[in-house]
Amino acid sequence: MAPINPELIMETFTVRDLRERTGELIRGAEEGRLSVVTKHGTPVFIAVPFDETLLRDYHTAQVPSQAALKKRPHASRRDELAIPGHDLNTILSTRDYRQGAACVVAVEAGATADYSLEQIADALRKPRYTLYLGRKSCPPGAPLYPQVIEAADAEGAFETYLDQIRAELARHSPAPDRPLLEAPPCISRLAWGINATVSMPPDLITTRKDHPLRRNGWMFGDRTEYVALISQEG
Repeated sequence: MAPINPELIMETFTVRDLRERTGELIRGAEEGRLSVVTKHGTPVFIAVPFDETLLRDYHTAQVPSQAALKKRPHASRRDELAIPGHDLNTILSTRDYRQGAACVVAVEAGATADYSLEQIADALRKPRYTLYLGRKSCPPGAPLYPQVIEAADAEGAFETYLDQIRAELARHSPAPDRPLLEAPPCISRLAWGINATVSMPPDLITTRKDHPLRRNGWMFGDRTEYVALISQEG
């Protein structure tokens, strides 16, 4: 399978095209192209090529039977499992983690923030615990490079940051043709939440259930995410 190529122009397919232009969609995926699927002109989802950079992990979890849940309120995971062991079943699920991805994250400080950007940057430079992405056995491939940047919007902050990190990598490389690390590519997709300072309009609005409500009960609420697809033409 071909790796995802952010320089290829993202193509748009309608829901009807999924039946009539399946071959084109598959060929685009084989070339590493991301495709947007729309319904009545509104983006519905993004088709992402599957390749060898995905790491599959298997999880087992205990769940009560439907009979054991009847007429028994449960507000948390602990409440759900508070039944005799013989009423619990074990299920096997899979999760896929993307490997080799280059992600740049910006944090914007609010007026009532508990920590300053400088404090967050210092904590990332010298973390108390090992950082990981998705699972503890997937640490970052290189140390983080946090920087405090003043910019008018997120796009400007990312552009400045990429210039800085490329210059830093070039400065530490043993030779121009022997880079210390591969420089991050141009940003092909920008995702942000409510109240973030972003100038470009979103191409896709989706809801994710990852807003922490209560840590003790592992309860999460909905979070609106906006996504802009950035063309690499020119």
